[in-house]
Amino acid sequence: MHVRCVRYVRKFGRFAAFDRGDDPRWLRWEPMAGDKNAASAVELDVGEHTVRVTHPDRVYFPETGATKLDLAQYYLAVGDGIVRALRERPCMTHRFPEGLAGDKVHQKRLPRGAPDWVETAHVTFPRFHRTADELCVTKLADVVWSVQMSAVEFHPWNSRRADVESPDEWRIDLDPGDECPFSTVQRVAGVVHEVLDELGAVGWPKTSGGKGMHVYVRIPPRWGFHDVRRGALAFAREIERRTPSDVTTTWWRKDRDASKLFVDYNQNARDHTIASAYSVRGVPDARVSTPVRWNEIPDVDPHDFTIATVPARFAELGDLHAGIDDAVFSFEELLEWAERDEAAGESGPDAAVDLD
Repeated sequence: MHVRCVRYVRKFGRFAAFDRGDDPRWLRWEPMAGDKNAASAVELDVGEHTVRVTHPDRVYFPETGATKLDLAQYYLAVGDGIVRALRERPCMTHRFPEGLAGDKVHQKRLPRGAPDWVETAHVTFPRFHRTADELCVTKLADVVWSVQMSAVEFHPWNSRRADVESPDEWRIDLDPGDECPFSTVQRVAGVVHEVLDELGAVGWPKTSGGKGMHVYVRIPPRWGFHDVRRGALAFAREIERRTPSDVTTTWWRKDRDASKLFVDYNQNARDHTIASAYSVRGVPDARVSTPVRWNEIPDVDPHDFTIATVPARFAELGDLHAGIDDAVFSFEELLEWAERDEAAGESGPDAAVDLD
């Protein structure tokens, strides 16, 4: 995607701008000599749209000093990847209007004042008898505008706008307990890969940007959230059977062994969202939920992936999830596993908590 980032807006004084061609990673701004005022805004040309980023020098990540403009530049640098991860999905954001030092806002509804070119997806929340028009990314400018509105994290649904009630993405969330080391996550990820291979499913792994890992699998949008959760629980139980000393499927946190990894099948529940591929996380070092190759996992360190390092990785490797839409797994075998387990007396996902 072609991105130009060239126009600068000032409120006080003059500013010198310099860049290297059209590469957004090299966009910088600084005051002219003797100017004591900071830039009030920067305008970024993103595709066919111009996004005005106010307070570009506001520090969002205290540990590194990374600013709001640095965050915008990061998303420009991984544009194809973040758009692919979010495209046509209802998306909530985690906003930090004052940076990480301030409060976090869980933004489900599109913020007021959005330009008419930012699209939405209409969703309902039956339990609360409410509806919302959520952000629906279709282009990179939508992401950068969201950063202007102080969004740091992007959490899309696992279904798309055309049929919100039918997921097309099965999510495997490897969530370590408080006393569970990352080496366990790495080991269990290998078992997940093994079982997916046996099923004939292609899994697309990524770091979570926290302590765990996520694996995504494309499925046909033929089933509702309840059935996708049933299949996800059946898969989680298979992982637990193969690695009982490492894995639990116990839903209630208070009942779990903190030294084990929870395969969180309920991340496939309706309106449950997790940070997308290439989403920055709201942590002090500006870590990124980053796609990885399966053969990288034994040696991977999630702390290595930040807004300062991922752009170069993306420039070298491209989007490691680029083929995800072409690798669709039928999912029917997992529903057969669920029927087998339920016939044997195992509870379904609704026995733990009603999430639909």
